[in-house]
Amino acid sequence: QVQLVESGGDLVQVGGSLKLSCTVSGSGFSNYVMGWYRQVAGKQRDLVADITTGSTTNYGDSVAARFTISRDNAKNTMYLQMNNLKPEDTAVYYCNAKKRVGTVTITYWGQGTQVTVSS
Repeated sequence: QVQLVESGGDLVQVGGSLKLSCTVSGSGFSNYVMGWYRQVAGKQRDLVADITTGSTTNYGDSVAARFTISRDNAKNTMYLQMNNLKPEDTAVYYCNAKKRVGTVTITYWGQGTQVTVSS
């Protein structure tokens, strides 16, 4: 059974920084495409950034110049370094792991961690 646990969410002032972590239990971390998504109440869950098994990264337009996604396969952990935070970054941030098995995509989600940016 694969479980994802996020940590690092907090209340921070505008312009501040936070680093989120997502630790994955179970085997095969290096085989998953990992991603961070965020969701504001009443809105859809949006991609923030993802990182492939080969560590190729992809970012949403609003965060590309400020956030950095990374992974440490030896620690089964993914990170999101968030700099120059803005009020619009306030959301619940979710960790996602997915991989293709044949024609099926297997997806796992964490429980989420709250990030609040105060002005």
